[in-house]
Amino acid sequence: MPSSRKDHMTGRRNDYDVTNRVQTTDPRDIRHEIGRIFEKLYPDRCDTAIARAIDDAARLFQGEFPGFSACDTGYHDLQHTLDVTLAMARIMAGYIGQGHGPLIDADLFAFGIAAALFHDAGYIRRYGDHRHFHGAEYTKIHVSRSGRFLRDYLGTIGLERFADAAAPTVHFTGYELPAQHIRVPAPVFRLLGNMLGSADIIAQMSDRCYLEKCYERLYPEFVLGGIDRKTGEDGKEELLFRSAEDLLFHTPQFYRKAMERLHRQLDAMMRFAADARQQRNLYIEEAEKNIRYAAKLADRGDASALRRLLPSRANARRRARAG
Repeated sequence: MPSSRKDHMTGRRNDYDVTNRVQTTDPRDIRHEIGRIFEKLYPDRCDTAIARAIDDAARLFQGEFPGFSACDTGYHDLQHTLDVTLAMARIMAGYIGQGHGPLIDADLFAFGIAAALFHDAGYIRRYGDHRHFHGAEYTKIHVSRSGRFLRDYLGTIGLERFADAAAPTVHFTGYELPAQHIRVPAPVFRLLGNMLGSADIIAQMSDRCYLEKCYERLYPEFVLGGIDRKTGEDGKEELLFRSAEDLLFHTPQFYRKAMERLHRQLDAMMRFAADARQQRNLYIEEAEKNIRYAAKLADRGDASALRRLLPSRANARRRARAG
């Protein structure tokens, strides 16, 4: 019998965050939770820019943003974006709560949220795009496209003064350059970039359906994006992942590399996502749980034990429109 995957609380739901309190497929739930965090940090400020950005991100991914088609990447979807955004808010709040500097004021906090919301906007195709027929085909350049989108978007929510920091900050979620080599306009944006890169890693790897998503959704994106293979110096093509199962079995190796990146390149910012009251980092706990199970599957050479049902994108779309 395959070993079961137990959660830190009874019955963590497949479309909820690591606390099992916030529905990560529902923009309204994310808006409420981040609004609560913002109000606690900045009681004299209004979170209008954040609320608008969350609504606009939902519209973008659902195909209701002028000039853009709906998101068609199953892994890098609205749920992933909202999950990363919530993790980003928690990391910033944890950092602020521990009295570290430099100061993250209300506008910088809003910028950090916007950067998280649109860090994967580069996967979304424009109307009339006849060069590419699926968003995953932009995989290799999606970070640069996301940075340009964010730069142009910030003025619509009153944050245009951060436009020059948009692309550098988003690049902390990519792997084109070591994080320490990314040029930023001011030190605070390296801080925010490290936070964003960390949020991107811990949110996806702690997703309750992370392994199922790698198997069912990430592998097809890799194939369409051409990153399931590489071309050697001799011009010969080498397959990196021969199947979805092969990709799944590599996740423990990915995790080791991700942890190294978190600590060595991103200044261990994930530590600020820990719950100060419980002195636990549920993101890391849930990620490690996923990786332990992936290692067992790899040892058996069998992915058939993956049973969790992925959240329905159709249901997420209905909730986004209802918001």
